[in-house]
Amino acid sequence: MAFVLGSGSPRRKELLGQIGVVPDHIRAPDIDETPTSGELPRPYCQRMAREKVAAVQADADDVVLCADTTVALGRRILGKPADAAEAAAFLWAMSGRRHRVVTAVAVRRGDRLWERDVVSTVRMKVLSNDEVNGYLATGDWQGKAGGYGIQGPAGALIPWISGSFTGIVGLPLAETAGLLNAAGVKLWGST
Repeated sequence: MAFVLGSGSPRRKELLGQIGVVPDHIRAPDIDETPTSGELPRPYCQRMAREKVAAVQADADDVVLCADTTVALGRRILGKPADAAEAAAFLWAMSGRRHRVVTAVAVRRGDRLWERDVVSTVRMKVLSNDEVNGYLATGDWQGKAGGYGIQGPAGALIPWISGSFTGIVGLPLAETAGLLNAAGVKLWGST
């Protein structure tokens, strides 16, 4: 049995390392991540995790883990911004407001599938021009749902969360550990 991480995210690989899980292979799936018309954030995120795990090539006994993180402002999905202007628009939209971060995890072994999703609430402070421009200048917004990563410089913009910090980062460890155990993956580096 090999463990395949179906994600190119260095954050997910690092989080797995915190529970002693090191992927044998990393195979980021290439799928269309466009939401369907009227699709709500949580079902969208769940669908993305399922489609990603189905798209990763693996042997029948291999365990494949994929995840998707979506930032939801009301019913609106804030994906990965295409450029700094879109990242700024996302930040201004979240300024002084609460939003939800949904992370869905899917684990596949053969024809078995285990799934979980975690919804956390995040409050972003009222932002100033200097804060938005300063954050954008770090480049940390690139490749991150909602245009920010709580584990980096944007942490200074977030005074309050309710839920899973690791879920907001991109992989809820408590839930992921349970899924991996169910699929037969040993945690904490045990053999």
